[in-house]
Amino acid sequence: MDVSAGYPYPLGATVDDSGVNFSLFSAHATKVVLCIFDPTGDVEVAQYIMSEQTRQIWHCHLDDAQAGLLYGYRVFGPYQPQLGHRFNHHKLLLDPYAKKLVGELVYHSALYGYDIKASDADLSFDTQDSAPYLPKAQVIDCGFVNDIPIAPLNISLARSIIFETHVKGFSQQHPEVNSTQQGTFAGLASQPIVDYLQNLGITCVELLPVHGFFDEPFLIEKGLNNYWGYNSIAFMAPHSAYLSAEGDIAEFRQMVSTLHRAGIELILDVVFNHTAEGNHLGPTYSFRGIDNASYYRLLPNDKRFNINDTGCGNTFNLNHPQVLMLVMDSLRYWVEVMGVDGFRFDLASCLGREAYGFDPGSGFFDAITQDPVLCKVKLIAEPWDIGPGGYQLGNYPVAFSEWNDRYRDAMRRFWRGDSGLLPEFAKRFHGSSDFFEHNGRGPAASINFITSHDGFSLHDLVSYNDRHNLANGEDNRDGHQENCSNNYGIEGESDDEAINAIRSRQKRNLLTCLLLSQGVPMLLAGDESSQTQQGNNNAYCQDNPLGWFDWQQIDWSLVNFTAQLISLRKRFPMLCHQAFIHKPEAVFDNGLAWFNRQGEVMTKSHWCEHHTRTLSVILTGNLADADVGAVAESTEALLLMINVDELPHQFTLPKLTHFRHWHCLLHTQYSEPEVDADQQVNLISRSLMLFHTEFTRSN
Repeated sequence: MDVSAGYPYPLGATVDDSGVNFSLFSAHATKVVLCIFDPTGDVEVAQYIMSEQTRQIWHCHLDDAQAGLLYGYRVFGPYQPQLGHRFNHHKLLLDPYAKKLVGELVYHSALYGYDIKASDADLSFDTQDSAPYLPKAQVIDCGFVNDIPIAPLNISLARSIIFETHVKGFSQQHPEVNSTQQGTFAGLASQPIVDYLQNLGITCVELLPVHGFFDEPFLIEKGLNNYWGYNSIAFMAPHSAYLSAEGDIAEFRQMVSTLHRAGIELILDVVFNHTAEGNHLGPTYSFRGIDNASYYRLLPNDKRFNINDTGCGNTFNLNHPQVLMLVMDSLRYWVEVMGVDGFRFDLASCLGREAYGFDPGSGFFDAITQDPVLCKVKLIAEPWDIGPGGYQLGNYPVAFSEWNDRYRDAMRRFWRGDSGLLPEFAKRFHGSSDFFEHNGRGPAASINFITSHDGFSLHDLVSYNDRHNLANGEDNRDGHQENCSNNYGIEGESDDEAINAIRSRQKRNLLTCLLLSQGVPMLLAGDESSQTQQGNNNAYCQDNPLGWFDWQQIDWSLVNFTAQLISLRKRFPMLCHQAFIHKPEAVFDNGLAWFNRQGEVMTKSHWCEHHTRTLSVILTGNLADADVGAVAESTEALLLMINVDELPHQFTLPKLTHFRHWHCLLHTQYSEPEVDADQQVNLISRSLMLFHTEFTRSN
């Protein structure tokens, strides 16, 4: 093929009318060679020197080239680890803008830029060719966008019910999903899966990472692999293993289209804080060999070593404008080409950390906020990392919502029966205004969750006191040590009916609080069906039935209970109010008021009763969202009575002027509760009841 100068933008491989343009950023390279491979990816058939350079972007155009071409780069430059440079032209490198990877990674010493057996480690230089062991990038024509329409949904985050799940794990064992589609994007979009999500009431699926990722060498050596996928290497390529037999990346957009037709949005969990290349002793797949000093944050006084604010060996350098451009281009690609509705940013404090520390006005946050595409999608931060000042819950820009671990821990401890938690429970149930209201955000800034992929499942939370992670091969040292869990008498599964009854109630109690709290509820897939990981609270490397959704062992009574809760949340707008509620119980307005079990308004002294484990709350609101300026004609009220004590207690319904004739909507008792003539009701230990009433002006 003839080669010409080409053009610097857009970066990556771009199909045009006369061929394919290739463009790669490297500030410190001395020469860049484009390598073309045969259709198998095994034979390097041609090399083209990219002689043109525009503002540190190397580029060329291959005339008459077509989509489907397999390629990689060899980048020349100094190998000076102490200065941050790790160029090694013997290593084939993946294009950071690759939209599809073809072939499997084969773990081999040639993947390292240095001799892994040398006494001076990464200061040595390795001359083995890594091309036989590395997948190849494939040139993609994105014309499929026009063939797969995606109907917009625009569901407000405040009204969303998020369902966190794994592409492979959710459909891998479903007996009604075609075997060729199990564990793939097509499997997730199959009718049995979509029907399940719709019947449950889910409005938004949040997927664990789907960017192309590699297994860590230490896992490969143990015979394990990275199941969760938090080890990205290709920010624009769907993970190849999640594509069905055809291997067409359009399968991802088709999945989004199918979910949208079912009324379900899609959020991606994205990892831009680190890459699969690890620390200074890690392999060379892409960024390290293209321009290590630009793509990674390095120690200022010894650039041989990576800054490790992630705990994963390296930290991606979003302070560099070209690296920031890559991340922004990736995000826009997944929105505009693949059709996703938003993102959850893993270890997001890394993304907002400038040289002087975390800054909600950092370049990354400013870039997203001003972007005309990205400012319209859902943005969720995991508001912590292990770096200095890494815990930043409540300190993110107004465009972001945040995973609220304070909510998680408060709910777990409260229902476990810990003392002195009434005020903390109330703050979290109210939407955590103490964290999010200061900069004008509403309750939707709080992503509420009891469990997530990281930690115990809900079933295990009420079945295990301790982690059981031996299968991970780290002598049970990995994973959270404190889980705020309780096994209620026996560690693990039990045949004791009394213990199982308590566990069943506790699962329902926790799910009820999650779906009735102000803020945005997020369910972990399987919590609604009593899935277990056998006490493993860090199943990141368990790509097997332990980590997959078990469709043969489903607690359908709990599934139906969860669906009922979701239906109630959708029915009552005051459960997902746009602004924080600061009024007590109100007529024709949104109100929230707290009562003790005697039906009295909670006073300061009541809140300070350290050993009290009972509480009631009334939420009031309009029957429907009224137009601006409209006069509401009716109000509904919900009364939630909670007993987290080990003993039964008698509750008195609060006596309110406008709200009477309460009837029970839902409970976690053994049998239907009865309200006596004195408006009293008995709650057994560790249970709750939800009542409802309605008031209109005609009353």
